[in-house]
Amino acid sequence: MLRTHLYADPSGLNVHDIVLRSCVEFSGKTALVDASCGRRISFGEYGTLVESLARGLVSAGLRPGEIIAILLPNSWEFAVTYHAATLAGAVPTLLNPSYREREIRYQLENSGATFLITDAPLLDNVNLSGLPLRRVYTTRTRGTSCEDFSGLLRFNSATLPQSANDPQKLLAALPYSSGTTGMPKGVMLSHYNLVANVYQVLGPNAASLIASDVMLCFLPLYHIYGLTVALTLSLTLGSTLVLMPRFDIVKLCSLITQEGVTMMPVVPPAINAMCQSAEEGTFPKEHRIRWIKSGAAPLAPELARRLTELTGIAVNQGYGMTEASPVTHVGFCEPPEMNRPASIGRPLAMTECRILDAEGNEVLPGESGELVMRGPQFMVGYWKEPEATAAVLRDGWYFSGDIVRRDDEGFFYVLDRSKEMIKYKGFPVAPAEVEAVLLEHPAVRDCGVVAKPDVAAGEIPCAFIVLRDNYAGSPALDQELRNFVAERLSRHKQPREIHFVNQVPRTPSGKILRRELRKALL
Repeated sequence: MLRTHLYADPSGLNVHDIVLRSCVEFSGKTALVDASCGRRISFGEYGTLVESLARGLVSAGLRPGEIIAILLPNSWEFAVTYHAATLAGAVPTLLNPSYREREIRYQLENSGATFLITDAPLLDNVNLSGLPLRRVYTTRTRGTSCEDFSGLLRFNSATLPQSANDPQKLLAALPYSSGTTGMPKGVMLSHYNLVANVYQVLGPNAASLIASDVMLCFLPLYHIYGLTVALTLSLTLGSTLVLMPRFDIVKLCSLITQEGVTMMPVVPPAINAMCQSAEEGTFPKEHRIRWIKSGAAPLAPELARRLTELTGIAVNQGYGMTEASPVTHVGFCEPPEMNRPASIGRPLAMTECRILDAEGNEVLPGESGELVMRGPQFMVGYWKEPEATAAVLRDGWYFSGDIVRRDDEGFFYVLDRSKEMIKYKGFPVAPAEVEAVLLEHPAVRDCGVVAKPDVAAGEIPCAFIVLRDNYAGSPALDQELRNFVAERLSRHKQPREIHFVNQVPRTPSGKILRRELRKALL
């Protein structure tokens, strides 16, 4: 079960190349089903839409190398815009549609986006003045001072740019990844990074995917997990992708039966919801799902075993990060003795792994240390952040910050996250970003945010607050602080618990001792 070969050679290919190739090969087959509006798009139509939109963007003045922002929920418009943007020579940056004004403005300004594709309701109470945007388009609801997205799809004869740049250097996506310090950072992913990762996942002895699959995706496409493992991978393979705008267990159960779903990429909280549905008798008994891939957050082995016992669905855990496009490891579904849900599996082809101790020495099998990797899927670097890039990319090796061990058979197990990231329902939450907002409140002198285990969400953000003089902890202030964060950050980043304390423990250098705070939650 070694992984030594890719699905195909990624050299010289752009992301849109591998998608448009499938649009020709599978032209009459259904490529995309948009559950938000019921639209079904064949591969042939998808290719036409991508090319039409790319020409529309070029005609509207989008220049090669410019940043185009996509602020949309899962939809056919998101999918087509992403691939049309790269065909037009631009670099898509992807925004969470639940973002508040503060978060939207930060990413648009930091990326330097000149075009924005969104929908009017997502811009309610959002001031876009002073940003480098030249044009804003809305998809289903017309917005004030916005142009109609459908106009970009009208026939025109604009010439598409012919890129002379090497796909290994040419950027294909600029997703933003939250770090534990400062604001989120743009992750520069090249066409080669993304194509190579798709070909790694589809390679021999990797993910058990076939062209006749029907994949259901509720994972947000603005996140690299949904973008690569669902959208681009499914289109490349020639399978059918059913898009849900968000996770909804009732709708999911309906679509599983209605569309004949055979595979789903998921996160652990969704597995928990599926287990509950099965126990209640509402999960489809006559489903066709062969297996699901769990990622984005640690998976409890008992949860995987529970789902398999209840539904017969095999659970296969994987591992990765935005910086790796995103997949580096994946487990096995077959043969049964190789299916180990507690493990993240083995590395994909061309992914080299080392496990280092605190002194930088490689450890023996069974011993723990930091996972360090290199391969064709690892990012070019962080956008406008050379120091942050140098901190994690050293001599071609990516230092993950995650503590793992490897057993005698080469299976990897994640033990801890040294980066302190919180994973709420699989969505990353940077403690530093939440702390920065809380410190803007006049009542807050100091604060620290940590994760607390939660059955439904995996982890929830909890804040420890030191108040200024003349302020006292109370239920009213607790709610005021929650509302303060809610007005500035998206829902998954909001503290679910607030604890008023006399001090936040810190090291002599001023770093928060998050382990001490987590102990207080036990």
